[in-house]
Amino acid sequence: MKEEDGTIYDRIGGEEGIAKLIEAFYERVLKDPALSPHFEKVPMGKLIRMQREFFAMATGGPAEYTGRPLAHVHQHMHISNAAFQRFTEHLLATLNDTTDLSSQDVMDLISRVNVEIDEISNDTGGAE
Repeated sequence: MKEEDGTIYDRIGGEEGIAKLIEAFYERVLKDPALSPHFEKVPMGKLIRMQREFFAMATGGPAEYTGRPLAHVHQHMHISNAAFQRFTEHLLATLNDTTDLSSQDVMDLISRVNVEIDEISNDTGGAE
């Protein structure tokens, strides 16, 4: 399938593809000792459902994200920019290992996720 054919959502395999991606992604994230503590008290069923909505929306699918604003959800979690970057690296690896997306599609999706860093990360300092 060419990149022009449909959306990333279509090319990833629709709802089923998103579900497989999120499952494989969280398997990686939860095995990472630097990230797993962020998920100790998180209701994973709800998180998976919200992530499926978010990724379906981010890839051009028909779903609409119905969760609370990302800044509100993450404000108490003390997520650093480094942790967000590590999370994104796991996403990149998962996309490369579990999908047939082009490198351009992968970079487009990573870019869409990275737009949310200010809503998710709680770093208050940093380089200017």
